Amino acid sequence: MPRGDTTKNTPKQKRQVKKIEAGSQKRAVPVKAAASQAWGTVNKESGGGKKSGGSGSGRSTVRKAASPGGRMGSEKGQTARSSGARKPAIRRASPSRSRRSSR
Repeated sequence: MPRGDTTKNTPKQKRQVKKIEAGSQKRAVPVKAAASQAWGTVNKESGGGKKSGGSGSGRSTVRKAASPGGRMGSEKGQTARSSGARKPAIRRASPSRSRRSSR
């Protein structure tokens, strides 16, 4: 089977590609680039084409490409720290904040 052959893909994967392509084309991405990007995303999520019925074929799909990376929102800010750790950090930041505002 040549590289890039989509005959082994499941109907679900083909539906996902159409949906991703439509979203890319709304953002004015060229058709060929949108198709390439869509197949890359689907292959990353599902691990490529249809698997043969061996062991491990029934595993659920990993949605890495669909989820944002890193910590979100206030988890990475001051609220993630305890109050004892927060106060010294605020004291250290205060002088530099006032220097920047005076420019």
